[in-house]
Amino acid sequence: MTSTAPRTHLLLARAAQAATAAAAVADAFRAVSVRDHRLHRTDDSLDRSGFASSVFLYLMTLTVVLFLVWLSRSRRNAQELSPEASVPSRGWTIGAWFVPVVNLVAPRLCVLAIGRASSASWAEKRDTTLVNLWWAAWVAHAVSLLVADRVSPGSMAFLVVAETLMIAAAVLLGLVIERVTALQSAAFGAAVPLAPQPRT
Repeated sequence: MTSTAPRTHLLLARAAQAATAAAAVADAFRAVSVRDHRLHRTDDSLDRSGFASSVFLYLMTLTVVLFLVWLSRSRRNAQELSPEASVPSRGWTIGAWFVPVVNLVAPRLCVLAIGRASSASWAEKRDTTLVNLWWAAWVAHAVSLLVADRVSPGSMAFLVVAETLMIAAAVLLGLVIERVTALQSAAFGAAVPLAPQPRT
């Protein structure tokens, strides 16, 4: 791998983190505007909820794309750093997110496998706990949305819980991205010397 690869990976990580944060904030605005429209249906509330939902959809799509590109690159890096380690295939790393039921478990396992293969510095207790907390917050957010829609649509209590979980999941995902990227960058920095800089 060339010396520019870690920098490219870092840029992908930063882009994925920024998109994740933006999508989480947009989701909060979307949830509030949709609730307002359900309770007080007007043309203005319809416009606001529609606009907020569209912004969230665009940002979430961007987040998914950037995250999966980052994850695919991380998988490749992990395989290069630890050729003997068991890491998921490129197709499964991405495809696992789109298989119903399987996507409640498999993506977490993929991220854990990539993290472990990224560096001997992966702390089994601390880093695995970080991934588990992120995944628990993400799944709990999805479940809370389903429960709220069936039990009490428009409930402020459910909205607060769901959006708190969404923001927590976004923050934790940002930390997961940071940790894996930092480990891989350090590993490549130790294994691959940088090209000598031209003299001025």
